[in-house]
This record gives sequence, C-alpha cells and structure tokens, in this order.
Amino acid sequence: MELLTQLNQILTTDILKEGRNEESKIGHLFYLDYDVAKVLTFDAWKWRVKGVPKGAFLLAFYEGEPGEVEEALLLRVLSPTKLPTDDDITKSMIEYYKNNQDISGLAGTEKKSDLDPFTRFEFSVSGLECRILGVFYRNDSGSIEFGADVENFYSPNNYTVYKARGKVLEYIVNQGLGAFYGGEEKGLFKLGYVRYTSSRRFQDKEEKVNVWISSKDLLGKRTALFGMTRTGKSNTVKMLIKATKEISEKASLGELLEVEKKVENQELLDPFTLEGKPKFKVGQIIFDVNGEYANPNLQDEGTAIYDLYKEDVVRYSIVRKPGFKVMKVNFYREIENGFNLIKKHFLEEKENSGYMQSFLSVDLEKPDDYDEDYSVQTRYNRKVAAYLCCLFRAGFEPPKGFKVRFPGNKEINSLVRKEKPIDPSKGITLEEACIWFENAWNNYNEWDFFENYKNRKGKEYFDEDMQAILRVLTKKTKPGSKNLVNGYLKLRPLRELHTPASNRSFEQEILENLRRGKIVIIDLSQGNEEIQRLYSEKICETIFRDAMKRFTELKPNNFIQFYFEEAHNLFPKKEDKDLNQIYNRLAKEGAKLNIGMIYATQEVSSISSNILKNTQNWFIAHLNNEDEIREIRKFYDFADFSDSLLRFSPSSDKGFVRMKTYSNPFVVPIQIDKFTVKGEE
Repeated sequence: MELLTQLNQILTTDILKEGRNEESKIGHLFYLDYDVAKVLTFDAWKWRVKGVPKGAFLLAFYEGEPGEVEEALLLRVLSPTKLPTDDDITKSMIEYYKNNQDISGLAGTEKKSDLDPFTRFEFSVSGLECRILGVFYRNDSGSIEFGADVENFYSPNNYTVYKARGKVLEYIVNQGLGAFYGGEEKGLFKLGYVRYTSSRRFQDKEEKVNVWISSKDLLGKRTALFGMTRTGKSNTVKMLIKATKEISEKASLGELLEVEKKVENQELLDPFTLEGKPKFKVGQIIFDVNGEYANPNLQDEGTAIYDLYKEDVVRYSIVRKPGFKVMKVNFYREIENGFNLIKKHFLEEKENSGYMQSFLSVDLEKPDDYDEDYSVQTRYNRKVAAYLCCLFRAGFEPPKGFKVRFPGNKEINSLVRKEKPIDPSKGITLEEACIWFENAWNNYNEWDFFENYKNRKGKEYFDEDMQAILRVLTKKTKPGSKNLVNGYLKLRPLRELHTPASNRSFEQEILENLRRGKIVIIDLSQGNEEIQRLYSEKICETIFRDAMKRFTELKPNNFIQFYFEEAHNLFPKKEDKDLNQIYNRLAKEGAKLNIGMIYATQEVSSISSNILKNTQNWFIAHLNNEDEIREIRKFYDFADFSDSLLRFSPSSDKGFVRMKTYSNPFVVPIQIDKFTVKGEE
C-alpha cells in the first residue's frame, strides 16, 4: 500500500476505540495529578506487549459509564516508581535468597519455581512513573482533538492503561499533521520511524511506526540539529533537503520569477495553498563547510545532493575547479561589495590602529546627488580612484586594460610628474594614478597649490575621506613623513577573495537561483574560518535584504531554506548580545520573510540564546557532557530524555534522535531514515 494512503488511514483512526486493545493492556493507575501518573503493571503484561521501554507512549482510558466521558490521557514512561508494598516484597525476596530457593520466572509462565502462585504474582508487580503529555478527547461534533494539558482528572481507579502500538502509535506521533493534511499530493514526507531505546531486542519484533514531517513544519521555520560528530546529523540534514526538494516539486504555481512576470495578485502573498502545498518552488542554500554535500563521499554510498539533483543544483567554490562556479568578487568592478568584505575582515581582526579605523569609516557608496552635482561627482570619483590604487599596491590584479578617470588639476598634473604630466581626466593606468596620489600627498604641505586652495575655498583639497585613503596608499600618516606604517600591506590577505574576471556579483546570481527554486551549494571546505564567515555573512545579508525589500513592497517571497553545518563556527556566540548580526536577524525576522534556517552543531551551549529561543524544530542526537544536556533541558520536554541522550552505541545509534517539530506538542524519539538515492532506509 502507498505510504501516503497508509497515513491517510492512520490520521482518520478513532484512537479512543482502537487504543483499547486488550492485547496492549499493561496495567492501571494508582496515582494521578495534572502532571504525573503512576501505573501499576505486571511482568506478564509487559512481556505480552514486548516491553515497556523508557520514553514509551501509553494511553490511560477513563472507564466510566459508556458515553459519559470519552477521553484518554497520553502518558510518557519516565522511570520505575516505588509501590507501597515494595518494602515487604523486598524483605520476602531476601529471605528466599538466604534459603537458596529458586524464585525466578515470570508470573503466568510454566517455569517451575519454589514460589507459590500467589507470591510469584506479588513478586511480578511493579510501578511506572509517567509524564502526562495531554489528553485525547471527543468534542461535541464527534471529532477527536488533542489538548496539551489536563482539564480535569478523576480518581485513578477509573483508568486502565494501554501501550500505544501500530496505527494507534502512528496516529499519536503524527497527530500534529492533521491540521495540515489533505490527501496524497500534499506537502508531507516520511522522515523515519519511532524508536525508543538503543537496545532493540523487543522493538525489532514490532511493526515499524512511520514518522512524517509537513511542509508547514519545515518551510520558513528554524530547525536545530544537535549531536556529537558521527551521530547522524549530516544524514538528517540531507533527509531534510530531500524532503524539501520533494515538497518543492509539488509547488502549485512553479517558479516565483516566472509567475511574477505574468500576474500581480495579493493572493500570492500567502506562501501556502489551502491544501498545505507551497505556491512557489523552494530555494535551498547549503553552506558546505566540509564539502560533503557538493561531492560524492563514502558515508553516502557514493551519492551526494549534487548527484541526486544534478539538474537543479548549482555549486559555488572559493577556488576554481571543474563543475563549480568561482565565488570571488571583482574588487575593481564591485566597489561597495569589495569594500564591505574588507570592513568585515578587519572587524573580525579587531583592528584598532587609528589610520585604519579612519580608512574603514570611509563611505564609498555613490551619493544620491551624484548626477546633479559636479562637485560631488568630482570628489566621489577621486575617492574611488584612490581606493582602487590601494588595492593595486596591495597586489589585487586589475582587469585587463583597466583605467581610472577623475578630474585632476593642471598645476598638480605637472607637479606629480614633471617630465610627462599625468592628466587623470583623460583616463590613466592604476600605476599612473598611484604616482599622482602619492606625490600629491607627499608634498601636500609643500606645494603652494594646496594652501592657496584652502585659503580660497575655505576647505581642504583632500577631505577627511581622501586623507584616510591616502594614508593607507602611501603608508604615511602625515604628508612627507619618514615614519612608515603598514598601510596597504594590511589588505594583502584579502587578495584570495578577488578575481579580475567576474563582472557580475556572485551573490546576485545565487539569489536569482534561489528565487527559481534551485539548490545552491556553497563549498567552503577550502577556505579558512575567516573566509567562511565572510562569504556566508555576505550571502545571507544579500538574500535577507532582498526578502525584506520584497516584503515592504508587498511582493511575494518564495521559501528559501538556509543550511548551516558546523554552525558554531559561523553563528554569534552565546555571550554576544548584538541582535543586529545577520544570523540573529534571520532567526527573529526570517519567518515573515519565508526564510527558514536549519543549523547543525555539537555545541548547544555555544549558540546565541536569541537563535535558540526562536527555534521551532529540534533534532537531538547523542550529547556527551552535562553542560550541553543542561542547555537542552531548558527547552520543551527534553528533560525527559536527558539521561538517555548521554548514552550512545556507535555501531547502532547513528540517526537515533529525539525530535520536536512545530506541529507536535511533545518530543518524539525517532530513527531517521538513511539518505540514499531512492530515499529508502
């Protein structure tokens, strides 16, 4: 049977009838309040239902008059609990042990024992403490609803407890999808199956219970994947990419840019159809720190995201290599983009020298009145030319035949090079421009022209911005000084971000591909941490600004999903309080812009609390220390799993996670399917 057809049947299951299966009965309540329930159970019943593992879902049904109350409490098993008779039982056991009597065996079995049937039965009784997750009840219209708390409870003797199994369990773990689900062609994807524990002797004998994820859970939401290396985080990310791709293919209107050419309609602002499908194809961008998404690798059995979706994947790399677009900036053509990278670099380096601080404060954005005011135009062109000379001296290769043009002065032109005056208004090479600026600055206090200009105009010929640039170009903080600073030499580490070939901004290309629903992979594996941060921030800011612009202009945004591997290397640290950083803005404002974030890391405690507090979907694998567990305990009901998250079997537990999605009010333990070409486990 088709999986989606099965899910359709499961979500229409009458859990208040199907859950009362005598073969799944495990006991009765003996204590009950609004948060905790305690269950009396027996070894034979636990054996019959193939075990009651920690974390298992139970249903406690009210057993009043038929039709009087139709409800079932949803419980999660936490731990054993002491019974009032336990002390007496323990004393009896010790006496039997002292007499070397055989008292083993489950009550109800044929194994011979020295115990009489009554005592043997008494020894098989035990208690379970459970968390109350909510209640399933039938409303006045006859439909079943779930409430994430308890409105009322009765004496515990009125309840019988059953283990949730089969389609009843599948209903429980997927019931949050009911509001989104509408049939077989909607935005749903099978992600894995329910798994309670590392040990699976009993679980492997039960039918696997599938867990699904909805497009409304995933798209435009913030999703965290936490776990140690080699616990299956990357596999989970790839499954989410695959799920998003399959959901994207069901988009009702196709590519956003194509639709916009044909229609202007306010209805396009709602990103989903009534059936829960996205209206436009979903763009996905993966910041691939280790190169495992762009390239085939052994852990994926020779497959990668690129291999699976070659027609829809565009790959970018920091270095030139076959099949990849180079991701560098032409600093000479893209003035503002290049200068922004320089400023980001020195911000990371915490540059504090005064002359460099002045240089980084220069405004290279073209003024609004550039075309109307000749004086503004003159000063701007001169400033840009001086900045480009700094790049040239620092070793940034210019495009072939590149020249600069700016108004000079006849007197200065003849002074900077007497044998052959340099006239910058006619277009000159960068070497000639360097000579012009360097000689002018070196003699700024000597040549009468500059003093006369200041007396006549009431201002300096070279304003503050120009002087800041010339200090870097000449390596002299004062005109004619013999003491040199590093100046343009400090720009040399940024040469690897530059290419003389490109005429179009790579981030604009990336943005267009995402608007068309492509998968963009940014291979950062051959860059150091600083370059990884520079490029990821630059791309994120470009996409965010475009989405915000479209939002304020009442234009639709298609969903764009960001994937960040090794997020602790990119995201602001926990103690960083700057909420204007791009990752914080994506976390806080991304939802209204249809921007989703999926981030993976081993270090929960290192992630900004601002990002954590805005995360809706959580996938938690093995964490190996109490500090990380303490962070996780702060969110939802992960405290119920704190002990088990510390345990891990490397041979069998990869992909075993505790999952909390936007639509589900409680955590579900799940084994994520293995990413393969066909998407089968």
